[in-house]
Amino acid sequence: MAPLTRNRAWPDLVPGPFALEYYSQRATAGLIIAEATQISAQAQGYAGTPGCYTDDQVRGWKRITDAVHAKGGRIVVQLWHTGRVSHTSFQKHRQAPVGPSAIRAKTKTFLHGKGFVDVSMPRALRIDEIPGIIADFRHASTRAIEAGFDGVELHGAHGYLLDAFLRDGTNHRADEYGGSIENRSRLILEVTEVCADAIGADRFAVRLSPVSTAGDSRDSNP
Repeated sequence: MAPLTRNRAWPDLVPGPFALEYYSQRATAGLIIAEATQISAQAQGYAGTPGCYTDDQVRGWKRITDAVHAKGGRIVVQLWHTGRVSHTSFQKHRQAPVGPSAIRAKTKTFLHGKGFVDVSMPRALRIDEIPGIIADFRHASTRAIEAGFDGVELHGAHGYLLDAFLRDGTNHRADEYGGSIENRSRLILEVTEVCADAIGADRFAVRLSPVSTAGDSRDSNP
């Protein structure tokens, strides 16, 4: 089953009873790829989407993975950082969301009580912040295994942070993370390496959608 955003997490980004019912109902389908799940508080871009980086979130997911396994199913989590496809409402002290460059996405996000609104203007990630992003992906991957997931899929599509670094339409950096395709690929390759090392390459996958324009993603040569 493909990952489908449900917007059913509690305010602390813990997957609750609705998520438990949703996934357990579908456990006999075979392999479930769970909805896109935040690696950190900064990574959130939509209301009601879950995380997998705190103890409470891990416990919430463990109830779900146990229920899926009890019915003979398998479940993999999809981890994301939404990057510039976010809103100041989700960011600490209402700071700007982050992206490879300060280029606003022509798309919308969902806020409780307000419905769909334009995403906020992002700021470019400083190069000294990038190791922290990589560490957050690694941390969430290890926590996912603690939560009972059978594997981890990295969300590298649809204009979110890793995809935005890959695209020359959204990545205008002049450092080692921008310019050539080798440089623009650097972040996702670094994240892949640390996560695969942490949980095992046989339990790790990456989702790419190079020709998709979702999330206002653009590239001159996908």
